[in-house]
Amino acid sequence: MKQDQIFTDQYIVVTGAAGFIGSGVVRHLNDHGLENLILVDDFKDSSKWKNLLGKKFVDIISKHKLFDWLEGRESEIEAFIHLGACSSTVEADADFLMENNYRYSLRLAEYALKNEHRFIYASSAATYGKGENGFKDEHSILDDLRPLNAYGYSKHLFDIWLARQKVLDKVIGLKYFNVFGPNEYHKGRMASMVYHIFNTIQKEGWIGLFKSSEPEKYKDGDQVRDFIYVKDAVRMTCNMLDKAFKDVTGIYNVGRGETVTWNKIAEAVFHALDKKVDIRYIDMPKDLEGQYQNFTLADMSKYATVQGHKLQTAPIEESIREYVQEYLIPGKRW
Repeated sequence: MKQDQIFTDQYIVVTGAAGFIGSGVVRHLNDHGLENLILVDDFKDSSKWKNLLGKKFVDIISKHKLFDWLEGRESEIEAFIHLGACSSTVEADADFLMENNYRYSLRLAEYALKNEHRFIYASSAATYGKGENGFKDEHSILDDLRPLNAYGYSKHLFDIWLARQKVLDKVIGLKYFNVFGPNEYHKGRMASMVYHIFNTIQKEGWIGLFKSSEPEKYKDGDQVRDFIYVKDAVRMTCNMLDKAFKDVTGIYNVGRGETVTWNKIAEAVFHALDKKVDIRYIDMPKDLEGQYQNFTLADMSKYATVQGHKLQTAPIEESIREYVQEYLIPGKRW
């Protein structure tokens, strides 16, 4: 027998809810009075369950049992925020990525579309590859994009499927750029460089950055990325649930629209720790060669247009200082 709803409001289903961005979404929604949340994740032996401590929700469902839970609940759901995926850019099992990132997303989208639920999902800046076709979130260039790794390809395939089904005007895809901030403790090697730089400085007193693979374009450590603080990325994600955004659909970049060098990022961490800057340059690991982005820059004009005013995100130095001093040093979560 189906359980009665605990809340009279319809549910918001958040997949990947214990993850880095997902747990931030839960925090943001809680802070805005929303507790009618169904959280979906796959914990295994990960410590990411700690990201849910202190958060309010209705239930936690295994990703393997979600579709059983959804059966018969079509009228009880308002929206999906689908953030659950393997986000490892060095994952070598492409079959796993196709099942976990592509086919699972396809099945969930079919359910949401059939029942006219708001469907917000995570794409990735990894779909842009080296950026030879730019970093503009226009649907017209989807077929021209060439991801550098299987993770990016699995995300790209889902974008392409939606486009070919002609349903991009019924969903929202978010291409996250380099997100950093609290709640990424469980991500290991895939945690942000801010996190890794912090830990290395604390342990060694210095930091090694990859030598440039394109020295004719970038000096060592001057490779650039578009970094965005997780609190800004979460706010931009949850905006898509607001009534003011009810008619917004399609794919959007989630970044700051500004580049920052690895050197600047490392320097900001040293400054947040009140330590002398000591940067050294090291060889790139073999498994990253040929699939490493030396340049990313989100074109944020499309998002700014739907938002109705200039995009406002926290300065990188300020965000890193908050992350280091308020979360990393005391070991707290958001």
